[in-house]
Amino acid sequence: MSAASRRSTPWILWPFVAVWDLIAWIVQLVGRLLAIVLGVILMILGVVLSITVIGACLGVPVAVLGFVLVMRGLF
Repeated sequence: MSAASRRSTPWILWPFVAVWDLIAWIVQLVGRLLAIVLGVILMILGVVLSITVIGACLGVPVAVLGFVLVMRGLF
């Protein structure tokens, strides 16, 4: 959404818009951090499962899913 197509906010409502934008930014940041932490945990779990021969068929996809979550959280 570009600035030209965005609706203008009346000046009286600007503080509410600013607080809403701040809350949205905080939620987005927490979501990214949670994705990174969960991805690292899944990668560790996948590597531990892959150490055993039987668990390798489950460990590799779990590790890949963890890696994808970390990449999504970073970029």
